[in-house]
Amino acid sequence: MMNDDPGAPSAGTANLANPHLTAPPPPAPLVHIVFYEPRIAGNTGAAIRLAAATGARLHLIEPLGFDLSEAKLKRAGLDYHDLAVIDVHKNLTDCFAALPEARVFAFEVQASDNFVNVAYQQGDILLFGPEPTGIPEHVLNHPRITDRVRIPMLPGRRSLNLTNCASIAVYEAWRQLGFVYGT
Repeated sequence: MMNDDPGAPSAGTANLANPHLTAPPPPAPLVHIVFYEPRIAGNTGAAIRLAAATGARLHLIEPLGFDLSEAKLKRAGLDYHDLAVIDVHKNLTDCFAALPEARVFAFEVQASDNFVNVAYQQGDILLFGPEPTGIPEHVLNHPRITDRVRIPMLPGRRSLNLTNCASIAVYEAWRQLGFVYGT
């Protein structure tokens, strides 16, 4: 949970903006969503809401293209910030070091493997690149990358929205894991 306001409610306590949001995060993350150098605050805000709704843990790799206090980030995440677990890492190496045993699936348009063919495990890393460019080649070649995977699209389409991709991937992993923690 990323929280700069000591008076704000924390996970597991009543959220003053929405008193129905009181459940703490699950005991272990469903999966780890990693946004490598995200640029658009609204997409990251939506990913915060995704993490809160699914039990995934969100990791942001610096530099970020926005300030974490930006209004668009907060607006897109609505009142879910206190229910999501978010980590900010100075670089990808620090992120991978924090998750030494996790498999890493890099989502990119040029990959030949379809993301639904992966047998996801709890704690896997789902890695996504910055909005305008995708994951850089030097990251795709990192030795921790387990596989490069793609989300199918119609021919001639460039890409999907970053958080839409993360949502599709997280829900597929969650479906395969039997919607653990879900209702």
